[in-house]
Amino acid sequence: MDKKLLDILVCPLCKSKLTYNRKGSELICKADRLGFPIRDGIPVMLEDEARKLPADEDIE
Repeated sequence: MDKKLLDILVCPLCKSKLTYNRKGSELICKADRLGFPIRDGIPVMLEDEARKLPADEDIE
């Protein structure tokens, strides 16, 4: 994931900073506990496409 792109992307719902999960190939919003997928190197920043993170899943 391009560092410059990660610095400017924010959660489309709450506008908080996102973290990159290399293993899951997704961008994580800790505030909303959502994982936005990255497909073919392009972040999909749509609420309908986001994965809800289970309460027991550790987000760093």
